[in-house]
Amino acid sequence: MYIANKNILPIIPLAWAFLISPPVQAAASKTVHEYKLTNGMKLIIKEDHRAPVVVSQIWYKVGSANEHSGITGISHVLEHMMFKGTRQVPAGEFSRIISINGGRENAFTGQDYTAYFQQLSSDRLPISLRLEADRMRGLVLPDDEFEKELNVVMEERRLRTEDDPQAKLYEQFNAAAYVNSPYHNPIIGWMDDLKNLKINDLKAWYQHWYAPNNATLVIVGDVDPDQTHTLVKRYFGRINPIQGAPLKPRNETIQQGLRRITVKAPAELPYLILGYKTPVLRTATDKTDVYALEMLASILDGGNSARMARELIRGQQIAASASASYDLLAGHDSLLLLDATPAPGTSVADLEKQLRTQIQKLQQQPVTDEELARVKAQVVAENVYQRDSVFYQAMQIGILETVGLSWRLLDHYVENIRAVTAAQVQQVAQKYLNDDQLTIAVLEPLPIEQKAQQMTGPRGNHGH
Repeated sequence: MYIANKNILPIIPLAWAFLISPPVQAAASKTVHEYKLTNGMKLIIKEDHRAPVVVSQIWYKVGSANEHSGITGISHVLEHMMFKGTRQVPAGEFSRIISINGGRENAFTGQDYTAYFQQLSSDRLPISLRLEADRMRGLVLPDDEFEKELNVVMEERRLRTEDDPQAKLYEQFNAAAYVNSPYHNPIIGWMDDLKNLKINDLKAWYQHWYAPNNATLVIVGDVDPDQTHTLVKRYFGRINPIQGAPLKPRNETIQQGLRRITVKAPAELPYLILGYKTPVLRTATDKTDVYALEMLASILDGGNSARMARELIRGQQIAASASASYDLLAGHDSLLLLDATPAPGTSVADLEKQLRTQIQKLQQQPVTDEELARVKAQVVAENVYQRDSVFYQAMQIGILETVGLSWRLLDHYVENIRAVTAAQVQQVAQKYLNDDQLTIAVLEPLPIEQKAQQMTGPRGNHGH
């Protein structure tokens, strides 16, 4: 499974996933315990005693952003292979053991991380830890399993990207928007790279990145922190760290004018993407810009009362669908995205004009206090339910820590959002949302009949 915001393929709505209400905020620091093992592995435990369950997630600081041309997709392929056996646990046994103990497990690959999780009764946590520690350095990576999983991943690419016109557009859009950023390449990899990937490539990747000092273990649920720390040391403490070269910054080159691409593919409707280069929490010099961009995206697309729905879909009826998104938790500079499908009888050019008009309005006139207050309240209210899930609590911590931030930012998110002013929203619109930082991608539909002619090869299962 591979995920992200619009830049990848999400399995959960991460844009607000770490938003929590003020009462939970105040208690967060008191229930979170941070440790570091002598081999460099970070351990973060969050107590939640409302139910006798626990989530264990191990986050490796490696994803598609660490790959280079020729081996794109290797992080995702390795994610699949992590279920194909160690010297102690044969292929398929990991999932079977978790299942017979009443748990569920899976994994996901993103641009900045690869993560593996199990959710089960809290008294079964040792089983999860034993299995995860075993495969941190103990994979056997057999040739026959590699060939099978590589074929699965290539089929996954065909189904989810090559046969999906919007996914294909996003892939080409990212490749045009990012020149030398590590976000240029797709998480699932380019097909030619997958076809030429070798088992020795995978072995080297595994040995280089999968080690305790490149991992964060997040445990959330009905556990005792000190006892859990002792348990983690028992299973992971004897694993040796690795020595790796410091990562290069790989900053995106400065864009010097509007970029525009067209992708032709069999599809029922055209599709439009506008992406503006923006900083993120990790890279921004002025952190208030990031929270203002977060609010700006919600002003445009924060439910039925937001501007896109009110003005473009219901009002002018120029868009059949329209959305805005911004991922402030990316590891590198990212994009504020607008995407839309034109309503029947509307051209893509007219829709683009209206989307850009929405940006101009934000640049030229501050939002009213009433609108800003409504959006802030909605952002908080719509996401309070996230605190009820131990899985999402662990996700919040894991993402922050793995992209180079701190889980402690959870304690300040709400206050930072509430501090955003109308003037700040206008300022970031003027500062970042201009043509010199804009890439536009258009899906030009071809007749659907061509799709059947282009589809070749067998269809099978895909993904873990």
